[in-house]
Amino acid sequence: MDRSWISNPDRISVEYVAGVNQFLQIAREIIDATGCTLCPCKNCINRVTRHIGEIRRHLLHQDFLSTYTMWVEHGEVHHSEESVHEAFADEMEEAFHDATRDHYFDIGSTSDMPSPEQPADSEWYDNLFEQLKTLLYDGCNDTISALTFVVKLMYLKVLNKWTDRSFDMLIKLLQEVLPPGNRCPDSYYSTRKMLCDVGLGYEQIDVCKYDCSLFYGEHSTDHDCHVCGTSRYIRKKIPHKRLRYFPITPCLKRLYSSKSTATLMRWHKEGRVVEPGVL
Repeated sequence: MDRSWISNPDRISVEYVAGVNQFLQIAREIIDATGCTLCPCKNCINRVTRHIGEIRRHLLHQDFLSTYTMWVEHGEVHHSEESVHEAFADEMEEAFHDATRDHYFDIGSTSDMPSPEQPADSEWYDNLFEQLKTLLYDGCNDTISALTFVVKLMYLKVLNKWTDRSFDMLIKLLQEVLPPGNRCPDSYYSTRKMLCDVGLGYEQIDVCKYDCSLFYGEHSTDHDCHVCGTSRYIRKKIPHKRLRYFPITPCLKRLYSSKSTATLMRWHKEGRVVEPGVL
C-alpha cells in the first residue's frame, strides 16, 4: 500500500487528503469505548488519544508523523510477522540442538529469578528442549508449544501496552477456555518465570534520586545514597528511580547457542578483511 503521501508537505492536496481518509478508515476499527484512538500527528506522536474527527483535523492542519508508515498502533500487523512466527519454533529448536550437540555449546542456565536449587547444565537444556516440544494442550496444533504460546502472549502484551492486571485477567480467561491439563501459565508471574528460565529476564536496581549511585553490590541494602545522603525511597520501599539491567552474559550465551548467530558473532575475527591501521 503506497504511503508516500505521508511525506507530502501539501496537506490540502488530493493525495494527502485521500491518504488521511484511508488511515481514518483503518483507525475506526480499533477505537476504544469512548470513541477515541491514538493520534499520529507530529505533535501527538501516538501518545494522546482523540476522537476520529479531532484526529482528522489534526492531520489536515499538522503533518502526519513521517516515521509512522507501518500503523502497528492502529491494528496493522507487520508484513513479516507471520513468517517470523512460523520460523520461531524452528530457530529455537536449532539453537537448543546446537547448544547440546557439543560440550563447547553447553552454556548452562541464564535464569535471573531466584530458585532453591539450580539444575545441572545438561538437565537445564533438557528441560527447555522438552518445554519447546511440549504442546500447549493435548491435541492442539503441533506448532504451538507452551513456550511459543507464552512468547507470543508477551509480544502482544508489549505491542498493545496491556497492564499486568489485564494480562492476569486474560490468563484466567484462557485457563477457563482451554482444555483441562493445559500447559498455559496460571499468572503473569508464572509467565515471566518461564521466560526468565530461557534467559530473558532482567535485574531491577534502585538508583539515587540525583543519579549519584546505584544501590547495588555492597550498597544494595543501603537506605540512603552513600554519595549525597539522599533517601533511597519516596515512601514505604518505593524507590525514587529504578533501573532495568539486562545482563550481557545471558544475551551473549543466547547468541552463541545458535549456529547462525554464532557465525555472525565471530565475523569480526574470522570473516573481516584485516587492513593495516584499521580497527
